[in-house]
Amino acid sequence: MSEPDPITVPQGIPEIEATTPAPEQSEPEVLIITGMSGAGRSRAAGVLEDLDWFVVDNLPPMMIVPLVDLMTRAGSSVERLAVVVDVRGREYFAELARVLQHLRDAGVNYRILFLDARDDTLVRRYESVRRPHPLQGEGRILDGIGEERRALASIAERADVVIDTSELSVHDLAREVRAAVADGAPDALRVNVLAFGFKYGIPLDADHVVDVRFLANPYWITELRHLTGRDAPVREYVLARPGAQEFVDRYVAALEPVLAGYLAEEKRYVTIAVGCTGGKHRSVAIAGEIAQRLRDAGQRVSLTARDLGKE
Repeated sequence: MSEPDPITVPQGIPEIEATTPAPEQSEPEVLIITGMSGAGRSRAAGVLEDLDWFVVDNLPPMMIVPLVDLMTRAGSSVERLAVVVDVRGREYFAELARVLQHLRDAGVNYRILFLDARDDTLVRRYESVRRPHPLQGEGRILDGIGEERRALASIAERADVVIDTSELSVHDLAREVRAAVADGAPDALRVNVLAFGFKYGIPLDADHVVDVRFLANPYWITELRHLTGRDAPVREYVLARPGAQEFVDRYVAALEPVLAGYLAEEKRYVTIAVGCTGGKHRSVAIAGEIAQRLRDAGQRVSLTARDLGKE
């Protein structure tokens, strides 16, 4: 009579395996970087590489789908993919809209980062490097820029984040890109409160523009002129002006349904621009107060002062 096979697997293991949930896999992040030639796409790609994103530059749009498929396969170590797609792809670029719809239909969540700049800024940048615009042909640089804007119009409207780089240094752009992709809750809205001076122009990427020139200007107070809205004496002076606190109270309250609506519409990044004449005193103080109120309300907020130091 043969002996029974020895038990080599402890009893209960199958039951344990059946009731033990599989480890959750984090949802991969896909970022499409596009925008105007000369607006800083390469710099943005470099910033993301430094943040340990897997970055592919100048990829034909039809190659995005197989790349995402590779990324989502079991065993893939790539969790964050950034793809730079632009008009350098020539006729292939026309496929981008169809590819994005395919990704959406397949349930792939992606975001679009669109980099822009004023035409005069783009011209100046191209002239400084003495290179032709990719769509210039036999015409002028402005001809190429105009053709590119027409080609990118529909993509720009679908962008989740738009960064205007006209007044940004390479370091400012790096900060903006890092803020746009900062880790956070999946449903988090990123709010950038930006102080600026009207005499230097309204920020092109502003979703809201606030004019605080109705407040008395600390510039005309000798003791405050050399200070900024980041200094306590100026901040206290501005917030003590008649109507200042009431304005901040009502504006932050008015933003509550707006920001909630942005989330409902899948908008993840919003810029609130607060302006005074020179962008040094009133706008900086009020922007700081608005930013703090929004943080107290649970929003993820960054605060910048675009025009400090320009006077």
